[in-house]
Amino acid sequence: MNDAAATDTQSQREAFASFLLRLRGKGIVAKPLVSAFEATPRHLFVPERWQSVAWSEGMIPIECGEAIEGPDLQAQVIASLAIEPGHRVLEVGTGSGFTAAVMSRLAARVLTLDRYKTLTNLARQRFESLGITNAFARQADGLQGLASEGPFDRIVVWAAFDSLPRNFAEQLASNGVMIAPIGPEEQPQTLAKLTKMGSRFEREDVGTVRLQPIMRGLAAAI
Repeated sequence: MNDAAATDTQSQREAFASFLLRLRGKGIVAKPLVSAFEATPRHLFVPERWQSVAWSEGMIPIECGEAIEGPDLQAQVIASLAIEPGHRVLEVGTGSGFTAAVMSRLAARVLTLDRYKTLTNLARQRFESLGITNAFARQADGLQGLASEGPFDRIVVWAAFDSLPRNFAEQLASNGVMIAPIGPEEQPQTLAKLTKMGSRFEREDVGTVRLQPIMRGLAAAI
């Protein structure tokens, strides 16, 4: 390893250590979750120019004019999902594929959807390069979910709904959990944890975010 590579590696270790300290400050200390993040090299999931700040708290621009959430929010959401080893997980909003890769280390199977073909292809390449065989990226209309593949034990959506996404209830297994932002565009949205009880949702608000509204359909060109 040359000096530049050694410096980059040390910098990544220090950045990850800072990330862990922030998580501990928020009470997120579950060992399986921490191990899943540690085993997933985040800098490989962001464009090269942003790799030095991959573990910082802010959002990072990626391909297709999109951006991925900071690792702190991602960890909070995944912790709230309480994924267990046998779970089937649906993710809406693949982004770079990082969160799907992390969740694949906790769950039996992760299916991640994005409206951009470019993002799903890049995610597949990253899963393959890391030897991840239980995460699958698919271009699809996330607003509809993927009822044909359900039910899922956990669903996470990285874009905001205007109102309670009731159409997802049938895609959740009994006692399944969905986490999604709910609220209007250009305003803070409530991060809601929705647990399926019979044919309805039991709602618990777990935070406040500002994310893009969920979009209908597939991207035409990219």
